[in-house]
Amino acid sequence: MSKARCLALLGTASDVGKSVAVTALCRIFANQGVRVAPFKAQNMSNNSYVTLDGLEMGRAQIAQAEAARIEPTVDMNPVLLKPSGDTTSQVILRGRPIGSCQAGDYYRHSAHLFGEARHSLDRLREAYDLVILEGAGSCAEVNLAHRDIVNFPMAHAARAPVVLTADISRGGVFAQLLGTLQVVSKKDRRRVAGFLVNRFRGDPGLFEDGIRYLEKQGRRPVFGVIPHYDHIDIDPEDSQALDLITDPTGLPRPGKTAIAVLRLPRISNFTDFSPLQRDGGIDLHYLTRPRPLEPYHLVLLPGSKNVRADRRWLAENGWDQRLAAYVANGGHLGGICGGYQILGRLIRDPSGVEGTPGATKGLGLLDVETTLSADKTLVRTRGLWAELGQPVAGYEIHMGQTSGATANPVIRTNEGASDGCRNGTGRVWGVYLHGLFDSPSFRHAFLAALDSAYRPGADEPGAAFKNRQYDLLAEHFLRHLDLERLLDATGLQEFRHGR
Repeated sequence: MSKARCLALLGTASDVGKSVAVTALCRIFANQGVRVAPFKAQNMSNNSYVTLDGLEMGRAQIAQAEAARIEPTVDMNPVLLKPSGDTTSQVILRGRPIGSCQAGDYYRHSAHLFGEARHSLDRLREAYDLVILEGAGSCAEVNLAHRDIVNFPMAHAARAPVVLTADISRGGVFAQLLGTLQVVSKKDRRRVAGFLVNRFRGDPGLFEDGIRYLEKQGRRPVFGVIPHYDHIDIDPEDSQALDLITDPTGLPRPGKTAIAVLRLPRISNFTDFSPLQRDGGIDLHYLTRPRPLEPYHLVLLPGSKNVRADRRWLAENGWDQRLAAYVANGGHLGGICGGYQILGRLIRDPSGVEGTPGATKGLGLLDVETTLSADKTLVRTRGLWAELGQPVAGYEIHMGQTSGATANPVIRTNEGASDGCRNGTGRVWGVYLHGLFDSPSFRHAFLAALDSAYRPGADEPGAAFKNRQYDLLAEHFLRHLDLERLLDATGLQEFRHGR
């Protein structure tokens, strides 16, 4: 059996829309009956997910697999780096942590990791018709090229034609694309089949001269100029997407259920709160600067990739007093995963999982203590939210065990275990379960109990909502992408009419 063909989307910089473009192409080809799979050799993100077989991978490739209508596997993201500090990351290899290291130490293992990533790609190529590779950051970091395992080296290994992708909304799109071509090696340059311009705003007719200039100077076709969109909701890969709703100047809107999420510096799995952001009955704010919390019906502490460091950040920025006063005055405070650990009395790290070994006092609002360890819990969980008798489902990703007051658990799992803890008033709680608010029925019941005036907006189950967004994304790209020209230029004519 011949191996699947490959196509690579590499970028001129980080956050130029590569992930979304791969997601769109996965849905386009899947809709045509092509067995297509995404692949990113190495991803850096604290937004991760647990696969059916209990392994961890980046959420961007989860979305891409969903768009391709296939079950995600760690072969689609064999190396995941989860930053825990400015220069330190936890390394996840094929779904399991193999340790934390500084950047210099990591690069010494790049040859081994490249080999492991190639094995993953080979397995995908044996199972699918087409594999779409996504690059990471800029593919033109010449100082790192000899240690790169995800951009041109992987495209060469897969013999994948490259679509060079840029973000015109940043300005300088000609320098982005043509400059990238100039600084990469001749071998890399020959692999570039053409260009894709993302996030165009305004009248596309005004860019026709720009297209001609790029095609003349770059000697390659422009496959499409994709307009910016506001009508499609795809989960973002990193927390930069939260900037527009962080520390808003105004108070929550009247008539809305107001929820605040403290945006910890090392926030992880912030997609837990995407359903709240989409709910028309909720006004969701992310906060970094202390402010009065009384206007909020609920304050949430999110997951964290470095719980002790984020706990110190809360103290150093004046949040301890704000949160204590909020709870004392009847406020509702919840924590998920790392946020749950922070709400407890103590966080121990005897082995230095997150840095220097030691212990850090928590907020002391829950009667629990956490001990961090190198063993990571990766599991999907179903159960009942005990107070409401409502079904919940999600996944756990944590490197610690929490013990203490278990007489008042938050969730009773289907396996007969329990998750989480609440205080005596019931207004402070913490759980390990990510994806808690994805279910509309649970979310509506939870928020109605929190705020009697809560009125949900139009809603639909998470899977149905996501599918509709992937279809909208595919339609948007097809309107502005010359797919026939792309297939011709990349030698993928066999997929002209699907499979």
